[in-house]
Amino acid sequence: MKQTQSIEEATITLQKWGPLGDVIASFEGERINVFGGIPGETVIAEIVRYKRRRKQYVSGIVRKVLVPSSSRVEPACKYFGDCTGCQWQHINYKSQLTRKTEIVQQYLSNYSSLSHLTARATVSSEEYFNYRNHARFTVRQGGNLGFVNRISRRFIKIQECLIMAPLINQILSKLQGLCQETTQLSVRHGLRTGDWLIQPTLQNPAIDLDTGQTHYTESILGKTFRIASPSFAQVNTDQAEMMVSILIKELELDGTQIIVDAYAGVGTFAVLLASSAKKVIAIEESAAAVADAEYNLNEISNVSLVEGRVETVLSDLDDQPDIVILDPPRVGCYPETLKAILQHTPQRVAYISCNPESLCRDLDILANGGFKIKAVQPIDMFPHTYHIECIALLEK
Repeated sequence: MKQTQSIEEATITLQKWGPLGDVIASFEGERINVFGGIPGETVIAEIVRYKRRRKQYVSGIVRKVLVPSSSRVEPACKYFGDCTGCQWQHINYKSQLTRKTEIVQQYLSNYSSLSHLTARATVSSEEYFNYRNHARFTVRQGGNLGFVNRISRRFIKIQECLIMAPLINQILSKLQGLCQETTQLSVRHGLRTGDWLIQPTLQNPAIDLDTGQTHYTESILGKTFRIASPSFAQVNTDQAEMMVSILIKELELDGTQIIVDAYAGVGTFAVLLASSAKKVIAIEESAAAVADAEYNLNEISNVSLVEGRVETVLSDLDDQPDIVILDPPRVGCYPETLKAILQHTPQRVAYISCNPESLCRDLDILANGGFKIKAVQPIDMFPHTYHIECIALLEK
């Protein structure tokens, strides 16, 4: 665990983009990561020294800008900097989109098999505030809800989070100061349905909200999905619909294809693509997600749901898939999964990823195995953060 040792201020010039949306600078002869800056700026930064696993670290947080970038804007959130959940509120939205395209392009250039590709321009989010349908709050100081600064490790109590959906902020105001019985609180909200889920169950009689729901519902492109508290769902409903719409268009489905929906989750792709396919085989390992998928697929006859590890089920598959959809966790696909795809050689693969680094690693393997990368499309699922969603489209 990080332990802050001392705090001081220094005037520094920011050099280039670094990891986690930070900027690289030189301080006392060493390279440090600085939060809240833009390359080329001169700033006064709070210098935070901390130890982790007996090793000394130094990071910075911008506190005053002396020479600003033309891309700089005033952050809308009063907690920016004290809270590090949004890394890029100080950058105008157009520049955020440009930077995300550049990040994907940089990862592509790391591989000779991909370096010839040009990432498409990042698809913008129509709403870049109040878009997030899932909040995880830390609870400290007698029941207060807030977030922990990842650099200083200081807890900050908040009254409103500008990227959260309005209902989540309403729930926050009703629970603030009343959650002494837990250390973490999750709130999930169906933007299309008005449904919500609060975990864990809270016993405080002063709370006048229902809590402890096992699941909630959300609607995507007119289809309603049940989602249990442990199950994964995209945090930006509008952009999730955009992503599915792009996928449907790019796959050119004509009703004759057999589709494998790997890492199927609660069955979102399987439900939305079933009417345009001959058959869909949905594969999911999580028992909670499988239970949701069974519920969501109840009235759809041409979808087979298989519970198991993708690499195992895909390797033993009897059907010859025409299309494989991959939507793995952030770490990407296991080598056995990619090996199974190369074994089956579907006509097309669609790879959805929230991590361009692991995406490009896996695309390199598929490209060297005989697949052509048709397009890499970044989508801004997470405005004001450095996180990027991508759809990569491959052909045999």
